Amino acid sequence: MIVGKLSDTTRGWVIGDFEPSLLKTKDFEVGVLTHLKDEKWPAHYHKQGTEYNILIKGSMKVCDTELTTGDTFIIEPHEIADPTFYEDCTIVCIKVPGDSKDKYLV
Repeated sequence: MIVGKLSDTTRGWVIGDFEPSLLKTKDFEVGVLTHLKDEKWPAHYHKQGTEYNILIKGSMKVCDTELTTGDTFIIEPHEIADPTFYEDCTIVCIKVPGDSKDKYLV
């Protein structure tokens, strides 16, 4: 068994084509992401990747939609993600395909 810490990852990204990672792959990315209340996060989109998200904790708004704990949401290619964090949030994000360079600021 190999044991590590989520805090040792880059912003909570645990699987993908980057280091460190639990599994190095170009097929997809998985992150357990923490965003603080009122954190400013730039509006962005992906040209190829689709993000599959689960809001584990907190409340937020993204793509003009209010979300709370337990909500799932999918952000498709070219859809602009412009999050507002009303509370501290924990999100599980799965991005397919994995490509750490597929992020474009608006």
